[in-house]
Amino acid sequence: MWNDIFSLLPEALWETAQMVGVSSLVALIAGVPLGVLLVATDRGGITPNVVLNRVVGAVVNATRSVPFIILMVAIIPLTRLIAHTSIGTAAAMVPLAIAAIPFLGRLVEAALREVPRSLIEAARAMGATPLQIVTKVLLPEARPGIVAGFTITVISLIGYSAVAGAIGAGGLGDLGVRYGYERFDTAVMIATVAVLIVLVQCIQFAGDRLARRLTHR
Repeated sequence: MWNDIFSLLPEALWETAQMVGVSSLVALIAGVPLGVLLVATDRGGITPNVVLNRVVGAVVNATRSVPFIILMVAIIPLTRLIAHTSIGTAAAMVPLAIAAIPFLGRLVEAALREVPRSLIEAARAMGATPLQIVTKVLLPEARPGIVAGFTITVISLIGYSAVAGAIGAGGLGDLGVRYGYERFDTAVMIATVAVLIVLVQCIQFAGDRLARRLTHR
């Protein structure tokens, strides 16, 4: 029994790592600029644009309010367009990334708002452009908060990937449902949950340690 579990776990773990890794990278690439945009265009921001801020904010809130399992179904046409399939690990990356981008964007926004206003005003007084304020003041000062937010996002994606796996995306969620739940195999369920717990703990530890190091600099 345990030999079967150990033979199935590596592949399931690799599929989960692929889903979470790719979607986390996409979220980082798109979510950080989204957070910057929300802060910069807000009333009193470095480049105020209330209309754009409200439109983007509304889209972000609408996307975040949709339960992940419903989001997966709702964007199947987009998933097929990008991944050329609606099932499997590659297909799951699309809704995972779309769910993660606004989630991380709001966390980055919160981190950027913690930057003291005096630093921004000082940069303006020295003639810094909006781009220079973002790259030389906002992002460097908010790095610990951004790292913490990214860590939360990755951990959330692990949970989302388990949900995706339960409906055909592969990974640890698929392993737990197909070989554990449907076959009433408690050992598989325990092994799957144990791997997920260890994975989350490792990511949380790494994220917390990096955030602390950035804070001390």
